[in-house]
Parts: sequence; structure tokens; C-alpha cells
Amino acid sequence: MTTPTKLAPAPVIDETARLLTEHYVFPEIAEQLAGLLRRRLTEGAYDVDDAEELARLVTADLQSVNGDRHLRLKHHATPVPPKQGAATLDAMRRDFDSSLGGAPRVQLLDGGVAVVELAPMLFPLEWAAEPLSAALTLASRAQALIVDLRANRGGDPDTVAFVCSYLLDERTHLNTMYWRGGERNEQSWSLPHVPGARFGGSKPLYVLSSDSTFSAAEELAYDLQQLGRAVVVGEPTRGGAHPCQGWTLHPHLEATVPFGRAINPVSSTNWEGTGVQPDVPCAAADSLDHAHALALARLAG
Repeated sequence: MTTPTKLAPAPVIDETARLLTEHYVFPEIAEQLAGLLRRRLTEGAYDVDDAEELARLVTADLQSVNGDRHLRLKHHATPVPPKQGAATLDAMRRDFDSSLGGAPRVQLLDGGVAVVELAPMLFPLEWAAEPLSAALTLASRAQALIVDLRANRGGDPDTVAFVCSYLLDERTHLNTMYWRGGERNEQSWSLPHVPGARFGGSKPLYVLSSDSTFSAAEELAYDLQQLGRAVVVGEPTRGGAHPCQGWTLHPHLEATVPFGRAINPVSSTNWEGTGVQPDVPCAAADSLDHAHALALARLAG
């Protein structure tokens, strides 16, 4: 049996409150939440000596005002390095190495319909460009394509643009990110050129979603849906549209604080809180069969 990790809650709460005030994309809510955390600390709500329990309590309070699922105090079972973002990056690298670089399945179904599963994340492009290019190039000859995001929990917005570039014919404005730092907007566009071959912008395209699909994976589904490029099949997604950064506050605790928000050029909004709503709602477990049937019917028609 492992011994619970002892900790002093006050320094963790103080630093979480400071990070909120300094970085959270909604400054007014940051002030509100910082006040809530300090009040709860004074009341003794965080008088626990187990890091995992503290993470659970603080995360519940952080998400109590606006339900931002990116705003968390995350518990890590193994000690994490102190460098900013290192905890997330370490965990990501392990997932990358065990998932064929984030493209664990490329399959050809009956009727010339290909499936490319992107999971468990859309990894940083400097890692993922080669495996994603290989998977998408292999699928480019299919008559129709199903992109499976049911088990994808997010990742890198640049990787979203990279994947979209294989599924469109010309350079396209996909998304705009508002960053609190410097009060600036940054546009995301598909690429004019890609390594390998494109599936292109005209053949039937379906995206599978589940209630586990999150963050950058939601952006991929939402961007393609708003452009009218893809039919989303499955369940509403989890609803997280705010990119975040992580800070290690304790060997087993990382605060993740959103510092930006997505603004879609078509809808002028995003999927925060609501999730991406499927065009064809069905249980996630049935969505592959549904999308395959839809593709075959469209090809036959």
C-alpha cells in the first residue's frame, strides 16, 4: 500500500489563486474564484493531507462558477518536474510512444471507406507530423473517410490545422484564438502545402464524436462542421474551448489555467460548455456503423 502524499494546502491555494488572477482568460471570474479559494481555505475546507483529495476539492471549486473543464488542480500519481508545462509534456510523451504517434488505426472498410482513428491526443506537431501525414496519406485514396475522435482528449491547435489541411482543397481560415496576454487575436489557417497526399475537400467526410472527445479534438470536429466539410456522427462532446498551460505546485499537483479562448470565423462563437453537437446523434459505440452506412449511401447516390 502506498503512503498518502503529505502536503500543506495553504501554499498550493495561494499559488493557484495568483495564477488565476494573472493568467485566466476571464479576469473577472479569476478574481471571483481566487476569493472563493481563499475563503474556503480559511473555512478549513482544504484541511486534508492527501494531494489527490486536495486536487479533487479544489477542482470542484474552480469549476463551480462557469464550469470551465480546463481549469483544474490535477493530481499526478508519479512525481512531476517543476518546470512549467513539464508534467503535461511528460505524460503526453508516454501516450505518444504507445499510440503510433497518435494514429493508432488506419482501416479500409467495405465500399472504399477508410477509417483513421486519431487518439489519444493530437500531439505537438514537431512529434506528430510524420505519423499523421503517413496515416492521412494512406487514407487519401479512399472514396470516403471517417475520422474517429471518440477517444481523443485534445492537444495542439497547430495539429488541428495540420489535419484539416489534408481534408480541404485550399487555404482556409479555421479558427481565431483570443489570448489574454497582450489582449491579442491569432488566426489559425489550413496549410497551403502538406507532406504526402491530401484526401481533399470534396469526397464524403465523417467525424465520430463521444462525450470523451475534448479540447483540440473538439476544435477539429467543430471547424470541419462549421465549414460544412464534415458530418459529425455520435454524441455531444465534453465542451472545452479554452487552451491552457500547466504549473507544477507540488511534486504531485499541477494547476492548469486557460489563458485563451476560441472564436470560430463562421459561428463567431465556440463549443465551450455546450460541446460540439453532432449532425447525426447516436450512441458513440454505434457511430462507426452509422457513419459507414451514411458514406455507402452517399457514394451509391
